[in-house]
Amino acid sequence: MKPARIAVIAVAILSGVGAFILAGRKPAPVQVTVKETAPVLPTEEILVVNKDVSMGTVISKNADFKWQVWPKEAVSATMITKSANPAAEADIDGSIVRSAFVAGEPIRKDKLIKGAGSGFLSAILPSGMRAMAINIDTSGANAAGGFILPNDRVDILRTYRDDNAGAGSGKSDGFATETVLTNVKVLAIAQTIQEENGKKTLTGNTATLELDPRQVETVTLAQRTGTLSLALRSLTDHNKVADTPASAPEENALTIIRFGVSQAVGKR
Repeated sequence: MKPARIAVIAVAILSGVGAFILAGRKPAPVQVTVKETAPVLPTEEILVVNKDVSMGTVISKNADFKWQVWPKEAVSATMITKSANPAAEADIDGSIVRSAFVAGEPIRKDKLIKGAGSGFLSAILPSGMRAMAINIDTSGANAAGGFILPNDRVDILRTYRDDNAGAGSGKSDGFATETVLTNVKVLAIAQTIQEENGKKTLTGNTATLELDPRQVETVTLAQRTGTLSLALRSLTDHNKVADTPASAPEENALTIIRFGVSQAVGKR
C-alpha cells in the first residue's frame, strides 16, 4: 500500500476518534441571569397640601395643594381622590382651613369649609351657636394671665357689688363672685398692639366665646351687672358640655319665663 493512502486512512481514523471523544463530552452548562422585577403596586392620586397651612387660611389652587401619587392600600375614605373627584381642585379652591395642615398632609373635607363670601368666624361657627365678645383686662388679670388662647375652655365668673356681703363687718362696699357658665369654648382673643418703653407688645382686650342663644342672654346680663373674668380649664375638660351652674333662686330674685324655660335673675 502506498504511503500516501496510508496517511489518508490514518488521518480519517484520527478524525473519527476525535469526533467520537468530543461527542461523548457533556456540554458546559450555560448560566442565564434573570432579573427579578418588583411587583407593581396599585396607586391612586390624592390631594395634599404642598406647604404648611395655618387655621383660617383661604387656600388656592396650585399655590397650596396638588395631586400626589399614593399607594392605593394606604388611601382612606376621608382623602380626596382624583378617580372619585376629578374636579376636586375647583371644588375646594377658595375654601377656609378650619384646622391647620402640615406640608404633605392629605386634604380632608372635614378640615375645610366654604365661607360663601362670609367671614372666617361665621364659617367655623357650628349651626345654632353664637359668637359673643366680652371685655377682658388687657393685662390678663381677669383672663388667666393672658395665657388663654383660641380653642381653650374656660369658666365665666361675674364679680358684682353686693351690699349684703359687707353687712356683718359694717362695710357697705362688699363684693361677691359667682360662676355664670362653665366649660365654654374660646373662639378668638382680639389682639391690639401697644407700645411701652419703646417696645411693641401684643395684648388681647376682648375674648370671643362660643355660646348658645340662652347662654348669650345670660352672659349679656352678667356683663351688664358686673365684671366678667375667665378661668382657664384643663385640656381634659374639652369633651364636657358647657352648662349653667345650678343655683337656687335668690330671695330678691326676679324669675323670667321665656319659651317655657324659667330663669332667676338677681335684683342687683
